[in-house]
Amino acid sequence: MKAELLFRKREGLLETAFVEIVIWRVRGSVRGSRHSFKYSLALVSEGACVLRYDNEAGKGDHKHMAGREVPYRFIDLETLQADFWADVESWRTAQ
Repeated sequence: MKAELLFRKREGLLETAFVEIVIWRVRGSVRGSRHSFKYSLALVSEGACVLRYDNEAGKGDHKHMAGREVPYRFIDLETLQADFWADVESWRTAQ
């Protein structure tokens, strides 16, 4: 699978938490997804991933939240990032 890196960012949120976002454009689609992007958007706190949106091959689009894996309805990259940042903000206000 040939891929083109579109976006990579690591941003500190708190002294013990950061966000890492990686998005690739792939030829065709990742098995289980219906679009041409491979992505991982993660929130890591105190060394543990507490939130992650990804589309691991065979699993399709989903997110990991509160110890559970739930399906995610991918619309486009803008909506993906907006949804992720909304969940990050919910996590931050709960801290």
